[in-house]
Amino acid sequence: MAMRRRDLFGLGGLGGALGLLGGLAWPGAKRIAAKYSTAAPEPPREFDCGSDPAAAPAGAAYSARFAPPAYLAAGSRDGLHTPAPWAPRTTDVREFDLSVIETTLEVADGQNFTAWAYGGTVPGPIVRATVGDRLKITLRNHTHAPHSVHFHGAHDVSQDGLGRVAKGEEQSYEFEAGPVGLHPYHCHIPPYVRHVGKGMYGAMIVDPLQPRPAAHEIVLCLCGFDTDGDGRNDVYAWNGMAGYYERYPLKVPAGELVRIYLLNMVEPDPIASFHLHAQTFDLYRSGTSASPHEHTDIVSLGPAERAVLEFRLPRRGRYMFHPHQSRMAERGAMGWIVAI
Repeated sequence: MAMRRRDLFGLGGLGGALGLLGGLAWPGAKRIAAKYSTAAPEPPREFDCGSDPAAAPAGAAYSARFAPPAYLAAGSRDGLHTPAPWAPRTTDVREFDLSVIETTLEVADGQNFTAWAYGGTVPGPIVRATVGDRLKITLRNHTHAPHSVHFHGAHDVSQDGLGRVAKGEEQSYEFEAGPVGLHPYHCHIPPYVRHVGKGMYGAMIVDPLQPRPAAHEIVLCLCGFDTDGDGRNDVYAWNGMAGYYERYPLKVPAGELVRIYLLNMVEPDPIASFHLHAQTFDLYRSGTSASPHEHTDIVSLGPAERAVLEFRLPRRGRYMFHPHQSRMAERGAMGWIVAI
């Protein structure tokens, strides 16, 4: 009997179904949530556009070709943009599972993409630690191609993730988290454009010993998907799903501090950007400084570049965000933050 698209998405596609049948489990994300269970500001919430009294401006929506599937519900992708809260430095080893599977993801309505996915998702699980924490990252390779995990930041060169982990093999990387900031991780097996282009990346937040000011925190990772194999991206998305934050905007209280951890993991486009409408933000490049580098409404990022943005939305309403590369915005990478 034919599998419905709803079932395909729920199982993570054919690769996800085979993984489940094989008894695979992805404990990393659950362990993160369990380990960091201290009180924190309420994470950004999502809501159905139709329930907001201030309707989106006419003509602001983009093509239905780059909308999420109709069956995708609000809140279904919270884990991809909501980081665990800050936690004090610990003498224990923080462990994260970044095992990889091959899976079929529906990255826009009716548009499927065969991905190599850490933890079964694109982008992979959010890794969060405090500077100086000892980390143990485990990769089990459940695909037919060799892979690795390379972390940006500073660490022992022997743990740099350059060695190949073959099909069925396992590799653990152990290092001290640092420096403070936002660091991407990704596969470093050539051809790099193929491995990164197939979804092998994610975000690592390294916090200072004293937490940053309390804020509503959001991780936004810009992704690109070449769905027809011609070497050029056809779909762009924040956190792996085209149009998701257009249909289900992020929701924050007006006047309260918002912090965005922003990454550009698009290959092979040479540059992307993030533009926030109707407001400006403090820009911390790579998040490594305690003082902002600039106050602006747009930041340009090359592949694997990142930034931390802080701002307040002073009045209720819808604030659009998107890359200022029009092709990216019009092919799925437009969204809204709504201040209530």
